[in-house]
Amino acid sequence: MASLFVGLITFFVLIALLALIGYQLMCFADLEFDYTDPLIDSAARINKVVVPEFVVQAVFCFVCIATGQGFLCFMSLPNLHYNFEL
Repeated sequence: MASLFVGLITFFVLIALLALIGYQLMCFADLEFDYTDPLIDSAARINKVVVPEFVVQAVFCFVCIATGQGFLCFMSLPNLHYNFEL
C-alpha cells in the first residue's frame, strides 16, 4: 500500500513539473510572437514559476530518497544541482 501511495505522489509531482514547464514554454511563445513586453511582462510571469519549480524538484528528490528509489533520485540529481546553482 505504501508503494502505491508513493507512486501516486511521484506521479502528481511529475505532472506539476510538466505543467510548470508547459507554462514557461507558453510564456516564451508569447515572447517570440511579440504578444508581451520582453522586459516587464514576460520576465515577471516566468519568475513567478521558477521558485515553485525548484521546490517541486527538491520534493521529488526527497520523496525518492525517503522511499529508497535510489535510481530515480540519482537521475534527477543533476537537474536539482543545476537548480540550486542558479
